[in-house]
Amino acid sequence: MATPWPDKDDHELLALVQEGSHPAFAELVRRHTERYYRLAFRYLQNREAAEDMVQDAFLKLWEDPHRWHADKNTKFTTWFYRVVVNLCLDLHKKKQPSELNEDMPIIDDRESADEAMQRKQQQIALEGAIAALPERQRTAINLCYDEGLSNQDAADVMAINLKALQSLVMRAKATLKERLKSYL
Repeated sequence: MATPWPDKDDHELLALVQEGSHPAFAELVRRHTERYYRLAFRYLQNREAAEDMVQDAFLKLWEDPHRWHADKNTKFTTWFYRVVVNLCLDLHKKKQPSELNEDMPIIDDRESADEAMQRKQQQIALEGAIAALPERQRTAINLCYDEGLSNQDAADVMAINLKALQSLVMRAKATLKERLKSYL
């Protein structure tokens, strides 16, 4: 199905959402759900919880679309990353961490069974090591590497300066390298 506004950018759609447009809101959800789901899954390690978190974030946007301010020159995606990250961190603080979910990335069919098992073990070890990082380091790594945000955009999401973000990323990488040296 063709989108009703292929030529509208996110800011234009948000202006329409602020006027109560359901189709504009649906278009924002369609454009961005997958990106924010991946981010939430990285934090929560659970498909259903990640889906619920993204749904909650979009519901908050629908209920109060004026929370986003066009006049602050913040991209919607940067602002909404912050919304999703904060919701995930709030939920994470409320409950104890659970075992890592086995619903990890898909294994390449061309790999042998041994290679596939080794790759899955490495992926689980990496996800576990990332999950064990301090909250701010984990957020910086997830935004920069998993979500592909520029360092400046990630710093904006975290409401810190660029040098602070770079320091968090460097410390996180050093910690991960140490924890995963048996896999290197």
